[in-house]
Amino acid sequence: MRCLVIDDDRTQRELLGSFVQETEFLTLSQTCESAVSAANLLNHITVDLILLDIEMPVMSGLEFMRIINISPQIILATSKEKYAVEAFNYDVTDYLLKPISYSRFLKAVNKAKYQFDQQRDANLERNEIFVKVNSVVEKIILPDILLIEAAVDYVNIRTLETRYMVNTSLSSILERLPQKDFMRIHRSYIVRIDKIDSIDGNTILIGDQLIRIGRSYRKLFMQRISPI
Repeated sequence: MRCLVIDDDRTQRELLGSFVQETEFLTLSQTCESAVSAANLLNHITVDLILLDIEMPVMSGLEFMRIINISPQIILATSKEKYAVEAFNYDVTDYLLKPISYSRFLKAVNKAKYQFDQQRDANLERNEIFVKVNSVVEKIILPDILLIEAAVDYVNIRTLETRYMVNTSLSSILERLPQKDFMRIHRSYIVRIDKIDSIDGNTILIGDQLIRIGRSYRKLFMQRISPI
């Protein structure tokens, strides 16, 4: 899960950032010292979980939750209990009181991971995935995907009719795809197995695009397709 930490206190940002980095299923995308900078950042990146302070200058954590137009899970981290009732009106995943121990942090993020996995599995059952393109969340039907190509800090998802540029990595998006349908065949490419038209030596043809099979991926790929 990709995490964003928002707290105006540097010590707290570093603490929560270190907790994220200690947790195997979490990745620290960014830390922000204000809700304003975080709101701007979310126009350019996608995150699954936000660790959010409440009392911050200019814009509070509660105000931040009112204005963002995306729906990652949110775990609030604050030094005061008085916001708890209002916070849960926003359907936050958990509410942490400072000082925060790692054990309490882990309990909260485990809850977030459970919900994240449930939602991912539900999306896969519906044969769809949601991705953020610029500031718009787009739905992509999984059987429409031909291939996914790495492009520096983005991936290019190519479907039958459209290309989507998404700010993520190949590894991150592969975790969200059904393994029975998709496979990484190069450090820069994921393909949908049933969209392969032909294989000539180390080259795959999908639609009008030729893709090289990476040397380290070839053996597993050939085992996967099991040619007669």
